[in-house]
Amino acid sequence: MRTVAEWLLGNGITVLGQQISWAELVGQLCALAVVFLAQRRTLATWPVQVSATVLLFAVYASAHLGGLAVRQVMILLISIYGWWAWSRRSDPVYGVAVRKASGVERLVLVGALALGTSAFAMLLSALDASWAPWPDAWIFIGTLVAFWAQGRGLVEFWLVWLAVDAVGVPLQIASGLHFSAAIYVVFAALVIHGWWSWNRTARVQRAREGAAVKA
Repeated sequence: MRTVAEWLLGNGITVLGQQISWAELVGQLCALAVVFLAQRRTLATWPVQVSATVLLFAVYASAHLGGLAVRQVMILLISIYGWWAWSRRSDPVYGVAVRKASGVERLVLVGALALGTSAFAMLLSALDASWAPWPDAWIFIGTLVAFWAQGRGLVEFWLVWLAVDAVGVPLQIASGLHFSAAIYVVFAALVIHGWWSWNRTARVQRAREGAAVKA
């Protein structure tokens, strides 16, 4: 297994003078596919996400980005939860049932982002596990919060992803992971469309539920 990982990290392609390892290329393409699949609320979102986490763990660990590396492990665990949760809330017409977060849930999202980022940044600093602990921590916690909200079918998870991308692009560039930075830019465009799509679906599903209650 170690030999395979070393080959995936040590070989790849060169684009515009930038070396891109196979692990980074395939991992980020899988991550990109996850956003595309999530827009369509299909269960295939989660097994593709598992593939991305395995490859990107190796990429970030080799770049000495401890937060981003550990993040992949946590994403794997949340992906298992998301897979289970979506399979229980599927809709025969619109895929997984989605909705807007309640006021309490929004407070939980914001609180988790603020407190989680502060605590994890201090941990990364104490362990000397990252050369950029605060942005690394923001991306780490933001990703966990986004996937948790996605698993619950909350429309607001797309907005959390936008906040993650805003920090992720410059951090990836500073780390020399230019291909990953470009993928993050594409993520942002897909996230905006996903937010619009889920909002529309949430309105339709809410209207159907209201009509069913009146009936």
